[in-house]
This record gives sequence, C-alpha cells and structure tokens, in this order.
Amino acid sequence: MRILMVGDVVGRAGRYFFVEQTLELKQSRKIDVVVVNGENAAHGKGLTPNTFDELIRGGADIVTSGNHIWDNPKVLEILDTEPFLLRPANYPPDTPGKGFCMFPVGKKKVGVINVAGRIFMQPPMDDPFRLTEKMLAFMRRQCDVILADVHAEATSEKQAFAYHFDGQLTAVVGTHTHVQTADEKILPKGTAYITDLGMVGAENSILGMTVEPVIKRFVTGRPSKFDVAEGACVYCALLIDIDDATNKPVNVERILIRQNSRR
Repeated sequence: MRILMVGDVVGRAGRYFFVEQTLELKQSRKIDVVVVNGENAAHGKGLTPNTFDELIRGGADIVTSGNHIWDNPKVLEILDTEPFLLRPANYPPDTPGKGFCMFPVGKKKVGVINVAGRIFMQPPMDDPFRLTEKMLAFMRRQCDVILADVHAEATSEKQAFAYHFDGQLTAVVGTHTHVQTADEKILPKGTAYITDLGMVGAENSILGMTVEPVIKRFVTGRPSKFDVAEGACVYCALLIDIDDATNKPVNVERILIRQNSRR
C-alpha cells in the first residue's frame, strides 16, 4: 500500500495546485490513499462544503483539520454528515464532527486519527495522548493501518507523541506550522514520522499569507488584516510505502514540488 499525506492547503492557489499535483501523483506514483489537511482551504481560514468537495474531487480520500476548522461557519453544514472529514478528536465530547474514521482499501482497512496539541495552542484541548490510547484500543481490532495527523505548534510535543506511539501507529505526521521539516524517518519500532508536512500554497508568502500585512503586525504590534497570497505554489507531503505482509512502513519520501519546476 502507498499512502500520501499532504500538508495544510491554503486558499484558492493552494486548492488549485493540490488538485493539479494530487491527480498526477496518484496516477504516476500509484498511490492508494491520500490524506490532506484542509482547515485553511477556504480563503486561508476554515473550510466550506464547496472547498471540501473540491479537495475530494481533486484526489483526497480523507480531509483532516485543526484549530481553524471553525473559522468558516459553513463547515457546520457538513461536519456531522461527511464520513471522511475530521476535526481534532480532543475537543469536548459534544463538539460537532468526529476525530477518527475507518475505511476499506482493497482487502485492508485504514484508520485515520486527527488530534490537536496543547502547547501554545488555543483553545486548550483535552489530552491527545490518553485520548489516542482509547481510540487505538478500539481501532486496532479493526484496522490494518492507522495514520495520525497531529495538529500542533510545538516540535517537542509532536516528537513526544510519535515516540510514545511508535510501533502502535503506522504513521504520525505533524501539521499546523506550514513549514516542511527535513526529519522524515521510520522510528525504531516502525512508525513513519515527520514533524511537519508543510503546506500547499503560495511559496512567496508567510505561511500562505501575503508578506506585508504580517510584517506590519510584527513591526507595529497592532492588528493587521491578512490576505491569502497568490502566485507560484509549493506542494509539501510525505509518501509512505507499507509492506502488505506486515502492514509496517518500509520507506518514507518527503515530497516538495515547486510550481513550474520539479524538486
């Protein structure tokens, strides 16, 4: 089995580049499953039914999210009805939506878990470690492969999560910071890992936003309206090869595609 996990899609430019590259990658690299973080897909903040559909039509099988999932209220129209749209599981129990899903891929069953970190994150979340242990106790009986999107700010928290569940989760990938890290690896007990997938969005930007308003906020200390950047994009992802006999990762490849070039 070959799995592609894709970083945060930011705005229209990111959506278009995601669709273009994902459909090509699925065919050329014979990818079986695509998981993408879509919490910034609707003009850089939030998700709507239309942008969700665009990601699914563009090759996504599962759309995960994070703390920005609530930024566009239209997402509430689909959070409880779309089986393959996730929000972090460690929100309070009565929160709309769900934090994990399971689905068949050929003769296998794949599970996806979405949790948020607690360090430097707002609002405060329930403990993702203990909650994941509970989800795993249920999912392990049914799933051959289990993937986790850890939407968190702190590198140390993402690393701690990965090592804590090394050998229990097939893959742990970080999202949220929009900057791809160069630490892709298979951990000692067999879990595929990267601290942050990065993003799909305009390369000449600050986390997908136009540069000047972000600089203005830092320089003046005053609020400044951010706009989604346009222009040539980057596509950041992790490609994971799974041994069908053992259900363990055997290879990871960090993907970085720059628009109008291949690297």
